[in-house]
Amino acid sequence: MIVTIDGPSGVGKSTVTRLLAARLGFEHLDTGAMYRAVALAGLRAGTDLSDRAAVEAMLGGLDVLLPSGRVLLNGADVTTAIRAPEVSQGASKVAAVPAVRRFLVALQRAAAAGRDVVCEGRDQGTFVFPCAERKFYLVADPLIRAERRAAELSAKGHHTTAAEQMREQDERDRRDAARDVAPMHPARDALVIDTSLRALPEVVALLEAVVRR
Repeated sequence: MIVTIDGPSGVGKSTVTRLLAARLGFEHLDTGAMYRAVALAGLRAGTDLSDRAAVEAMLGGLDVLLPSGRVLLNGADVTTAIRAPEVSQGASKVAAVPAVRRFLVALQRAAAAGRDVVCEGRDQGTFVFPCAERKFYLVADPLIRAERRAAELSAKGHHTTAAEQMREQDERDRRDAARDVAPMHPARDALVIDTSLRALPEVVALLEAVVRR
């Protein structure tokens, strides 16, 4: 069984997906981490992430794996490195490159084949797994999203403000919604849930009830 959880950053997607997978006894597939890994590879190589041809050219030398909650890029553990703010912005840029999406979608589908999986991302229910048995799309007030993101980054030592995160998320949302391939939007059969005023355990319980129904 495949369960998809899509939505923009700051809505609690990662935490909800991880907790829901644990409660269901399913595997957790963090597809956003894959795009972050590609972005990190490009940043480390000095690649212009806005240059589609340059980004496509580097894909042949990449190996991205997600074993047991870790992220491996060409065999190296980059689980922490991919969470840096500049990588988050880079992930949105590489996600707009059709070749990157084809490359990673193939890996995502292969990883989920024949398994019970909860997948998180921005296009899981619309593009990657359009026939998923359960689909969810999380949303939240923009300011709350920015405040959550700023608190998360500050806790990890990346000092920022909600205002800075608001500017970055607006830019990323526009880019994700306008890309040519698999733009970010709710699947027609997805249940849209606003997490603005809900505690994440409440959101998890709601999703679990829908999946088990």
